[in-house]
Amino acid sequence: MLKDKIAAFIEKIRTIDGVTACALVSRDGIIAGKYFEREINEPWFGALTATLLASAESAGTLINLKSLYEVSVRGKDSSIVVMGAGDHFLIAAVIKGTVNKEEVCSRISAVAAEIGRVM
Repeated sequence: MLKDKIAAFIEKIRTIDGVTACALVSRDGIIAGKYFEREINEPWFGALTATLLASAESAGTLINLKSLYEVSVRGKDSSIVVMGAGDHFLIAAVIKGTVNKEEVCSRISAVAAEIGRVM
């Protein structure tokens, strides 16, 4: 049952126009589900994306910005977005540089909110 839910969420994220890869990662860095067209080092990717979001949240707390929920790392041709998805998960997505990032992130955010409600 849980595997099916995770697979359905990965499918929702990966079909968003502009998303080229994605993962649902536990807050402690374990990949629960993923879509990548090539092999990746899953333990490292999970740990690094969880650390990236946790670090941003901690930095925000230090300066009284408690509502930080998303980190973006932009590159020339693509970006990595890491977004909180409830208390237990986060979404890490690779986004093409040629799309409207705000629109793509808004659609990912809707999936993240759903994950937060049901998982």
